[in-house]
Amino acid sequence: MGPRDTWDRMADWLRSLPGSLPATPSALLVVSGHWETPVPSVTTAAKPPLLYDYSGFPRSTYELQWPAPGSPELAARVQQLLGGAGIATRADGARGFDHGVFIPLKVAYPEPRIPTVQLSLRAGLDPVEHLAIGRALAPLRDEGVLIVGSGMSYHNMRGFMAPDTRDVSARFDEWLAAAVAAPPGERDAALAGWSRAPMARQSHPREEHLLPLMVVAGAAGADRGKQVLRDEVMGAVVSAFRFE
Repeated sequence: MGPRDTWDRMADWLRSLPGSLPATPSALLVVSGHWETPVPSVTTAAKPPLLYDYSGFPRSTYELQWPAPGSPELAARVQQLLGGAGIATRADGARGFDHGVFIPLKVAYPEPRIPTVQLSLRAGLDPVEHLAIGRALAPLRDEGVLIVGSGMSYHNMRGFMAPDTRDVSARFDEWLAAAVAAPPGERDAALAGWSRAPMARQSHPREEHLLPLMVVAGAAGADRGKQVLRDEVMGAVVSAFRFE
């Protein structure tokens, strides 16, 4: 979908990610916009399979492999931290990594050696709840775990390539970049009320692709966020953010 170079800039940024980190993570915890459960759930398999949760793509896309090890230990730690914050959880020993996990990480970490766990979104998609989930998980950062939010800053499938998409997405993107860079209290309040932002619902008719950012922002604590990628994909302005 789109010109052949549609994803080149994003792919280049993903490839540069490992080298931009101060150290190799001890593990990866990934929140994907493609998994929602009644309570936050974690993958616990030692060797998670892949979920080819897309349709209509070339056969080669169903033959992709990214056999990263799971981490039952990290999954247990996630449940411990969330439980300590009064957040109910569930362990899922059967689920594998969906494409929100293995597609970007296959680019960033083509040698899948780092233990990886996936965390679901909570059904209901309440931004305040996802900020709280992130706050509970903040200690993982001091334990060497890289918390990754895998979603998209613009996700309106009917909006891509529309005549007004660039203007709509740019207005929301500008607001989002300012919100992420704000002091923590202002940041969390802005993100909790994201649906009142300019062009919010035009950019996210449904917010599942935005909420991974809420978890990461919640885990950031006093650290300020910054925009580390601004790209244009199928007519839409999209961004990536980092907290450090």
